[in-house]
Amino acid sequence: MRQCAAMLVAVLTTVRVAAGEAPVPNPPRHVVVYHQPGRFAGWPANNGAWAWGDEILVGFTLGHYKASDEGHSLDRDRESHPALARSLDGGETWQLEEPASLVRKEVEPLTAPIRFDEPGFALRVERDRFRYSSDRGRTWMGPFDLAGSFSFPLTSRTDSLVNGPDDCLVFLSAEQPEIKAASYRDRAFCARTTDGGRSFRFISWISGPPLAVRSVMPTTVRLGPQALLSVLRRREGDRCWIDAYGSDDDGASWTLRGKVADVAGNNGNPPSLVLLPDGRACVAYGTRLDPCGIAATLSGDGGRTWSDPTPLREDGRTWDLGYARTLLRPDGKLLTIYYYTTAERPEQHIAATIWEPPPR
Repeated sequence: MRQCAAMLVAVLTTVRVAAGEAPVPNPPRHVVVYHQPGRFAGWPANNGAWAWGDEILVGFTLGHYKASDEGHSLDRDRESHPALARSLDGGETWQLEEPASLVRKEVEPLTAPIRFDEPGFALRVERDRFRYSSDRGRTWMGPFDLAGSFSFPLTSRTDSLVNGPDDCLVFLSAEQPEIKAASYRDRAFCARTTDGGRSFRFISWISGPPLAVRSVMPTTVRLGPQALLSVLRRREGDRCWIDAYGSDDDGASWTLRGKVADVAGNNGNPPSLVLLPDGRACVAYGTRLDPCGIAATLSGDGGRTWSDPTPLREDGRTWDLGYARTLLRPDGKLLTIYYYTTAERPEQHIAATIWEPPPR
């Protein structure tokens, strides 16, 4: 399998050189973040990932493995809970963490404002509640109620941009009856708190007409003082894809920039967006049709057009994989973290790819 992956990278590099494109500087390198026989680990995109230089923290769901061809290979009859993995060397090696404060379920009142600019700050959104940490995820405060600020049921995951000590944009989703994407009713929106998380106010829907199309799991970057770029998971019927939306007024309104990629198969996959030092936007995501794996694409014009997808790996054993989070390391390399399954490690586990995008 490793020989096949190496041959794939060599072929892709040859094709790019023949087409006049810059080759990938170095082949992607894959590492195991967490794997244990008999355990299921999944969905980093649902849980969040954070970086403080070379210290990186990723959240995921940890449960028990039960093989399934139709659904997720998670044993729903046994306990599962949120867990973390931490790296102190840019994602090269990892250590499992299971802080008790992360699994606490009783909602608490937020009695003091959050300092979003704390150097060890991390925010984690869990549908209709949130938690935060001020010590790089070693201990978590909460959960706190998020639903009370809105008039509709929330289906949110983690995505936010800190503006200042008391000011933070959060990118959420809600059930809306007009959405007609199979059994899913999500629509993504932008909200803001200016009082340290004690209240949130609705700012705008991110996706516009047609309203029947699902939009969920945004990941967002700031392009300028008032400019935002957000990429969304979309679905209409059995068709799944990723769209890019832009805002030039700090989230007050949004316009469709362009389609990022098609992500067909088993409800598609959410995107993971990061801004490169040269200004390009990069999206990584899971692919659930053969060959299953992880792919990435780039935009140099603010999300209006995107390159042909480049596979980072294509050795996935089944479709039950993906949900990536991508972070930029201090050395300029990208770290894409996701859940995965291979012939060598059939249990769903957390893996990461360290890679370099081609030069501009």
